[in-house]
Amino acid sequence: MLSFGGTRTYHRVAVAIEDAGFEIRDNIAWLYGSGFPKSLDVSKAIDKGTGENEKRRLEFVAWMKTTGLNAKEINEIIGKADVGSHYLRLDQPAIATADLFDKLRPYLPEVPEAIERLVAERTGIEWTAYKNRAVLGKKEWSNSENHFTPGQDHTKRVNLDITAPSTPEAQQWNGWGTALKPAHEPIIVARKPLEGTVANNVLTHGTGALNIDGSRIGTGTGETRTVNYPDIRGDNFQQGKESYSERGTVQREVVDKGRWPANIILDEHTAGLLDEQSGVSKSTPAPRREVPYTSNSRSGGPMVFGGSNHNDSGGASRFFYVAKASKRDRNEGLEELPFIKGGSLSGGEDKRSQTTNQPSRQNFHPTVKPTALMEYLVKLVTPPNGTVLDPFTGSGSTGKAAILNGFDFIGIEMTEDYLPIIDARLKHAEATYGSQIRVD
Repeated sequence: MLSFGGTRTYHRVAVAIEDAGFEIRDNIAWLYGSGFPKSLDVSKAIDKGTGENEKRRLEFVAWMKTTGLNAKEINEIIGKADVGSHYLRLDQPAIATADLFDKLRPYLPEVPEAIERLVAERTGIEWTAYKNRAVLGKKEWSNSENHFTPGQDHTKRVNLDITAPSTPEAQQWNGWGTALKPAHEPIIVARKPLEGTVANNVLTHGTGALNIDGSRIGTGTGETRTVNYPDIRGDNFQQGKESYSERGTVQREVVDKGRWPANIILDEHTAGLLDEQSGVSKSTPAPRREVPYTSNSRSGGPMVFGGSNHNDSGGASRFFYVAKASKRDRNEGLEELPFIKGGSLSGGEDKRSQTTNQPSRQNFHPTVKPTALMEYLVKLVTPPNGTVLDPFTGSGSTGKAAILNGFDFIGIEMTEDYLPIIDARLKHAEATYGSQIRVD
């Protein structure tokens, strides 16, 4: 089993996998450079919420809690997602703007004069300290496909103010945030407990092992070369035989198949930074050393350790490279589908109309995995002629990868809006691979 998780919650996924009867074998870290920090500027938050401003918001929330409306109902009335909770929460309180409050009026009891005043003054008074922040400069900002600023055209570059803290409290916490830049995604590697030995399990069920040679890093030259290894065969130490030091080392023929797969996966940006810092390294023989050999039953020359040389070189990033899904990768095979505003769907509920700040695209799934990454992973764990099961198919990246590598595929997806995307992507993969597919 391979299971993607979030960096804050993957430990709970791992525990659930263990509770389901699996054995945790490893944790692959997919590192990438394109993540964007979603961090709260603590200094700005303080300037927005100190003193009288905080009291005003709490007064509004206290009254809203008496109206009987819940957050979901408020969101539906005002036509915005994830706003209503702030009108009811004491930890992140907010006062509705006049236009949004007018939408709520038909569903509210008689509004006290004090609440009317809070709403009317919200724009002019609510962020007094924040609006008084001195502007130190400007910075140019461009929305990308992976990050959007609500209310801004993602095709344009805008200039944003760089401001200084206004209140003493904000000055104390200037430069502080709440989140690190997301730069890796954990992938839990697990297997069902073996029945007997690994050999017995792979012969009986075809599972339990990793396809090392099929997942080696780099193509390898395929050439055969001679390397030196210490001769540590036991008969070297039998009495009457020539000593180890006289035998020295043996020569062994090896085929360059590429590097052993690691539990780190990088994108090109991260790999470049790593190589820039490490420079090129070359494997060198371990220093030879002799250790006296003694035994109650036999004796011989000294034991010699070290001296082996794999004779390869490269940067520190000699791992598998894969970037996040490109536009071409995510939309390949979807030419006949309409362009739709991107967004997150949950339980079949269409919320795309609420995320109008996102660009139009055919594959609107919010977390499309790169095909190259999924190809690497399915090859790592799937036996020849095996079947890949993905119970959370999303937009079909795992199925596409499985088909391109000759595996059968079973996918399950509860959100019907994604089915046309899955259908088109899998059929495109089948056309590329040259076989047939049926999507039920």
